[in-house]
Amino acid sequence: MNAETAAETRTVANVQESVPFFGVTNMEASLRFYVDGLGFVMTNKWIVEGRVRWCWLKLGGASLMLQEFLKDRMPAGKLGEGVSIYFICQDALAIYHQARQRGLAVRRPFVGNAMWVTGLTDPDGYQVLFESLTDVPEETEYTE
Repeated sequence: MNAETAAETRTVANVQESVPFFGVTNMEASLRFYVDGLGFVMTNKWIVEGRVRWCWLKLGGASLMLQEFLKDRMPAGKLGEGVSIYFICQDALAIYHQARQRGLAVRRPFVGNAMWVTGLTDPDGYQVLFESLTDVPEETEYTE
């Protein structure tokens, strides 16, 4: 094994997880969406002046981080535009039903790329989607 290949192998073996980091405008609204609505669990947090300013959330084996922007550092552009995160799960239809039961505006599932796909838009415009493998024909829409 040459030195370049050995270094690449060590780097690949060292990387363990990719965690999306979303800047948010209202942490309380985001926590209602992710924790109360989708069932994420807060595993770590940073509190400033009695309010959660940053947190690490987990749902099953997936994670994401949220941090509320300081008022004077709010970006000029529209948050979430063009940003999608896909969570691969055992049963996307179960996520759909849970989200509906919790009052979230979840999109009707359909089959794309041999997977059920359902999604939501978080309070800042980030697209959050859930997929699970299926043998149902492509472009099938879920009916209840």
